[in-house]
Formats: sequence, structure tokens, C-alpha cells
Amino acid sequence: MLKPRHVVLTDEGCQFFSSLTAGRLGTEAVFMRDDGKRWGASHQRRRMLDACDRAGIKPAISINVLRHTHGSTLAMHAVPMGVIANQLGHADTRMTEKHYAHLAPSYVSETIRAHFPRLGIGGDDKVVPLQQSKR
Repeated sequence: MLKPRHVVLTDEGCQFFSSLTAGRLGTEAVFMRDDGKRWGASHQRRRMLDACDRAGIKPAISINVLRHTHGSTLAMHAVPMGVIANQLGHADTRMTEKHYAHLAPSYVSETIRAHFPRLGIGGDDKVVPLQQSKR
């Protein structure tokens, strides 16, 4: 059995899942077959293949690719690795950094610049640049 966890949804995502579960009990599965039973793994795969076919995505992708795309999108928008790790269910940031940090090459520099205090050493007329000695 999978460990339950909290996944943050956007307002759009909340509306989507609310529409899927309208009129259902909170204990019912989100994705149901026509006969009212829960989806199995093959049902997810079949639906993804159908969606990829309709969208012209070749080769077809898996649900896991959508999860990776979600993490990649967050990384490319400079979301902190700890937040991405939490959203994806990683125990710590090691796996997140391994797979997503390269997508945010400016992440380190932007984070340092945003959080490092001013030292008062730049743009002051009293500061004179050091000159190299002539040999």
C-alpha cells in the first residue's frame, strides 16, 4: 500500500478534480471505470495511449513523464528544490537535484543574489580600485 501524501494543486487543478468527483463520497476513488470499480494500472496506461494518439504524440508517453514534466516545469521557474522534492514525494532533495537542478542553471546565482545581504562595497565614490604594480 502506498504511503498517503499531500500534493498541492493549482486552482485549475482543484477545479478539474472537483468536477471529476462531484457527487461522490470522499472515500471513493477519483478515477473510476464505467462499472463503478477503481481503475487498475492497465486502465491508466490505456487512457494515456488513447490521449497520446488523439494529441499526435509519438511515441506515446507515460503518466510518469507527466510527473517528470511537472517537476521540470517547477525547476525551470526557479521553485526551490526542497519544494519540488516535497511536491514529488521525494524523501529529501538529493533525487530532486539529480534530476531537476540542471534545468535551472540560474537557480544558484539568483538565490544567492536575492538572499545575500548588501555589504556596502559597491557604487561608492570613496572606493578606489587597486592598481597593479608595474614590474
